[in-house]
Amino acid sequence: MPPIALPHDAKAGPTKSEVRAVVRSKLALEPDDHFAEVGSCTGAVTIEAAQRAGRVTALERKSERLETTTKNLAANEESVRADIELRNAEAPEGLPDDADALFLGGSRNFGAVLDHAVETGIDRIVMNVSRLEVAGKATEAFRKRDLLEEVVQFQVSHGYELAGATSFDSDNPVYMLVGSATAKGDDADGETGVADGGTATGGAKR
Repeated sequence: MPPIALPHDAKAGPTKSEVRAVVRSKLALEPDDHFAEVGSCTGAVTIEAAQRAGRVTALERKSERLETTTKNLAANEESVRADIELRNAEAPEGLPDDADALFLGGSRNFGAVLDHAVETGIDRIVMNVSRLEVAGKATEAFRKRDLLEEVVQFQVSHGYELAGATSFDSDNPVYMLVGSATAKGDDADGETGVADGGTATGGAKR
């Protein structure tokens, strides 16, 4: 798909395109998925999700940022395929009960949001964090709820011309927590479906 357009800005700025590419990979959205987002801001992740999922519910607690989301969605309407609902709400209030995938773009109330994910059995959860201390707390919160699958730390650098050569500016590191609230490899009796010498069957939708 062509790059999304973000003609309208918000003070927090959009999630960088390289970071969104990793988010897309971890969420693995499918056409019948219901995607939920906490903190839509500029709408960058909202738009990319709406190009892949069947339904999108995006929450933003600041009305001016939600307006930015709306405007940027309109600028990409030709590539959007999902049914989209924008909610001016502070999570976990306003989160749907039937989401397949969840993205947390901010760290407010993340404990309560993760509790909601557990209660409603969200299959794929991704949370981006930019501050080390918050990343540590978030990792503990994922582990406490038995959600954590992996933590990824990455940093992107962009080249620029300097004295006829190429130098690089580095973006701030991003800590990405990836998890799931669905059972993995369990059968209906709650026992792992592994035959002698075989491999586990069943598992979360991916």
